[in-house]
Amino acid sequence: MTPFSTTTRQRLGILATACLLSVALPAGSAWAQKIKNKDPAPAAENPVAATTSEVTVDIAAIDAVGSNVDEDTLRAIFSGNVVDNADALAGLTADSIAIPEIILNATTTIEGETTEATVTFSDLVLTDVTDGTAASVSLAGMSLDAGEEGSGQFGPLSASSFNIGGVLGLYGLVDAGEQTELETIYTDFTFEGGSFEAPEVSCTMGAMTAAEFKARPLGYSFTDIMALAESLEAEEDEPSPELIGAALRMYADIFSAFESSPTTFEGFDCSGTDDEGRAISFSIAGMSMGGMSPGIYPSISLDGMDVTVENDGSIQVGNITFKEMDLSAPIAAIKGAPEAIDEAWFMANARALIPAFAGFSFSDVAVDVPDPDADGERIKASIGAFDLSLADYLNGIPTDVLTTASNVLVSLPQDTDDEQMQQLIALGVTEIDAGFTIDASWNEADNAIAVDEISITGANLATVKLAGTIANATEALFGIDENAALAAAMSVAISNLKLDVTDSGLSDLILTAVSAEQGSDPATMRPVFAGLAEGTVVGLLAGAAEAQKVGAAINSFVSGKAKYLTIEMTAKEEPGLGFMDFMAAEDDPTVLIGKVTIDASAK
Repeated sequence: MTPFSTTTRQRLGILATACLLSVALPAGSAWAQKIKNKDPAPAAENPVAATTSEVTVDIAAIDAVGSNVDEDTLRAIFSGNVVDNADALAGLTADSIAIPEIILNATTTIEGETTEATVTFSDLVLTDVTDGTAASVSLAGMSLDAGEEGSGQFGPLSASSFNIGGVLGLYGLVDAGEQTELETIYTDFTFEGGSFEAPEVSCTMGAMTAAEFKARPLGYSFTDIMALAESLEAEEDEPSPELIGAALRMYADIFSAFESSPTTFEGFDCSGTDDEGRAISFSIAGMSMGGMSPGIYPSISLDGMDVTVENDGSIQVGNITFKEMDLSAPIAAIKGAPEAIDEAWFMANARALIPAFAGFSFSDVAVDVPDPDADGERIKASIGAFDLSLADYLNGIPTDVLTTASNVLVSLPQDTDDEQMQQLIALGVTEIDAGFTIDASWNEADNAIAVDEISITGANLATVKLAGTIANATEALFGIDENAALAAAMSVAISNLKLDVTDSGLSDLILTAVSAEQGSDPATMRPVFAGLAEGTVVGLLAGAAEAQKVGAAINSFVSGKAKYLTIEMTAKEEPGLGFMDFMAAEDDPTVLIGKVTIDASAK
């Protein structure tokens, strides 16, 4: 599968630039001025690399009722000169302010190619504005016209309790006093969606809603942020430790300055053509984002994702969820860092900078794409569900891990060179329906890791499940000191293990194939193999009191009289079987027999 063409991506970039220009908070004077990059290359040396933009704003009329700010100042503000009039805007009081139309014209030159775009805002209305807070703000719609490059139409947008002064204070454009607490910036945000068209792509977007958004003033003014961004760009090859430190502290401040309620988005549907002229479509039925809070990056969930390329392939995903990420540990580490953050500091604090990521999941996945390693072959697979859950981080390591997968369906290619796949196909298996589970957690009080389950399942084949307890797992195992962590790892011990095996048809397949090779039948061969398995186990456990019981259970399982086999092993002495025990068992496995109690059952 291939992406959209380069030309398409350029046009999308132009449309995105025009949209961003239409909503961006200006850093300097009015948008009506020309804006150029900081250090443009001389035209004679590199005329293509120059990038310039010129933006003008036209406001035909402003209807201000009961306003304490005169029309000329309002016109300057809504034309983009927010910085010079920030105090007046923060103290704005009016019964209503209505602007029928704001027309923004942008001329942009990128890589020597000049494009023009016009963004028109219709019926901007603020009502019941008191001391910089509007009871409501609404926009009837917005249109974008970029000529041959594309166009867009966007529906109404509205919000309540819009705290204009709070927005200005957030970026340090007005004095926020000693405010450090979060305050409401707006409530009841709604956007009814829209659409845009370009030569190679067209998209429709659904509605978006959010109940509330809160913020506090940043520790850096808007001017500081822009200056820092310019410095990072100027030193992008090798930024100084002082600059890195300043940038990281700014990011830490930003990530702890906001709070929001969950947000919902009704998705989008795009269609177009790729580099080879094939029709391509990309859609998401819906998206939701969890509530943001200081130091917590919210979860994001996508529903009904579909990517299809004509005469090539498709990928569908019912749901993808990226769970929340706790950034409090990295933020604390950065706040405690020196002014200059160098490579040595990063090496020493690498673990502290790992965020506590809660994991991700996806479900109802269907893939049908060409196999890049085999001409004419296709990769066809589906996944019912997958989940990775991580919790209780200690020094950057999750101490509670649960991952599961179910209904992983894979069709086996008939012309494969893989020996294992060939063996399965020879047994009559043309498709694998598998799943697995890994569930383990560390108990600090007991200094133990509970392995609740490690299992793998093949539908109509077998299920193998292992559980147990790893003792002597001290906190040092997760410590930052690598030598101490290695020593702690060498000291862990297995106190007990339990193996459960369920035969759902695998033994029938194996015995059918083996019997055919021997010129016999499965019914005749089963008791032979069962006897061999029992004799081998009894011989291996010679001297152990449980040998006969274990052998009998295995005989019953292999013979087909039982479909479930359980084998349990418990260490006779605490803390259990350690590293040295297993080292000795490499030369003589029987040395472990006297150190454990073994039990087995079959049914």
